[in-house]
Amino acid sequence: MSNFASLKQTSQDSLRKLTEQMNKMNPESETKKNGDENFWKPTVDKAGNGSAIIRFLPAPDGEDVPFIRYWDHGFQGPSGKWYIEKSLTTIGEKDPVSEYNSKLWKESDNDDSPQRKQARKQKRRLHYIANIYVVKDPGNPENNGKVFLYDFGKKIFEKINAVMHPVEDGIEDATPINPFDLWTGANFYLRMRQVDGYRSYETSSFGESKPLLSDDKALEQVWKQEYPLAPFLDASKFKSFADLERRLKEVLELSIEPSSVDEEPKRTEPPAMKTASSKKNVVAEEDEEDLSFFRKLAEEE
Repeated sequence: MSNFASLKQTSQDSLRKLTEQMNKMNPESETKKNGDENFWKPTVDKAGNGSAIIRFLPAPDGEDVPFIRYWDHGFQGPSGKWYIEKSLTTIGEKDPVSEYNSKLWKESDNDDSPQRKQARKQKRRLHYIANIYVVKDPGNPENNGKVFLYDFGKKIFEKINAVMHPVEDGIEDATPINPFDLWTGANFYLRMRQVDGYRSYETSSFGESKPLLSDDKALEQVWKQEYPLAPFLDASKFKSFADLERRLKEVLELSIEPSSVDEEPKRTEPPAMKTASSKKNVVAEEDEEDLSFFRKLAEEE
């Protein structure tokens, strides 16, 4: 039996297996791109609004989960330099920014203190990467019918989780959908709106459950075009702790350097940092999971 035939045979059981895999994932167990041309980005107008129809695809051949999760940091230092790096916590290792944030957090018990405000602004940002099929891209029609990688955030993932665990009127009796399934999944209507200076996906939604295409041979061709996801989590794709620490000190001006040969070295304490959202067009989302992460780090010492 071919791998694709096996995929169809196990389609009905795929939602249960996917849910089990998602439940096994933890904040310290999962990055960014190589080959941006393989990544799809929605087009927005001058007002920051846009829309598209996409379909999330199943796990690539030889992999078990149809998405990967990673964290990064993005903030600007007092000199104007930016720290835009993947977090080693993705692969379960210690990261210099997370450790520095935990130290900032311990310096005050006041949540409104400069230290805790800075820690929040330097917190990890959660991302997901999955394969998608572009059903309709009004901004770039040439993308229609093609397979891409898609880097998305927590809000869209919450939409995915909602159709997998539907609740109607407070009662869990609705039919769950595996949005990554080729036969029983559903199109995702991506709607982007600029709200209070940030990009919102609140009005995005899934359509009805139906096959992506009517022909299994065509579906198999789509599946074979998927990109591997596991390499994004390979340790070789991450910078070392030492390299990241050097970059962090450079951006925040934490290194000890004498201002002249006759003076004592002075340490420059960084002011509250700006986030990278304005420069990188990243949605500023408060991630309580992440805040609890460096609270925990602070308590471990």
